[in-house]
Amino acid sequence: MSHFGTNIKKLRRLKSMSQTELADLIGLKRGALGAYEEGRSEPKVETIIHTANYFSISIDGLLTRELSINELLNFNTDLTTDESQLRTTFPKIPFITKSNYTDYVKYYNKENFVSKMPYMEWPVEEASKSYRFYEITDLEMSDNKGGLYPKDIILLEKIEINDISTPIKALVLYDELRFRNLHISAEQAILKAEHPAIEDVLIQTSEIKEIWALVGVYQKFRDI
Repeated sequence: MSHFGTNIKKLRRLKSMSQTELADLIGLKRGALGAYEEGRSEPKVETIIHTANYFSISIDGLLTRELSINELLNFNTDLTTDESQLRTTFPKIPFITKSNYTDYVKYYNKENFVSKMPYMEWPVEEASKSYRFYEITDLEMSDNKGGLYPKDIILLEKIEINDISTPIKALVLYDELRFRNLHISAEQAILKAEHPAIEDVLIQTSEIKEIWALVGVYQKFRDI
């Protein structure tokens, strides 16, 4: 679960605003804002981007950690209603979903196919790199402590096999797609699940077509 609700509540209080006032400014219903602040639900991507832009806060800071009051005071919190001043154009990152999984395995290297994939615009530190979003569809990377579950979304960055020096969490494409812990040796790769009941997958490194390393996790809200 992200820190969006905690940070937006703290920021709202610093601005001496009611939930209704803030909800109106960022295009939400008061009840939705209240649910975010209380941790009962998570905002949509569009809401996160709009809020971050409105307050000139980095999306990373807004989502991944609880910001201190001093940090929030250092942001430019002058609100604007001029949409032309809001930064809303980000790289379009192709989205591998349950519905296009099979086609991606077949046509991953076809530019025409990739260009027509669903995508999400998302701020990334290095827009020149290649990224993918991937929808988790199984329980392979879950365990009794949590982990990833179906409908969670992960952000991945493309890497080369020669750049891997230690085990990493990665989406590996060979004759299928698997998101697992990847262990590489000279000629073989081991794909290890975190679910204790699922066996390892052993493949030859020569079979690997793409490797996408995990750089971000956006989890579906779950009751604790």
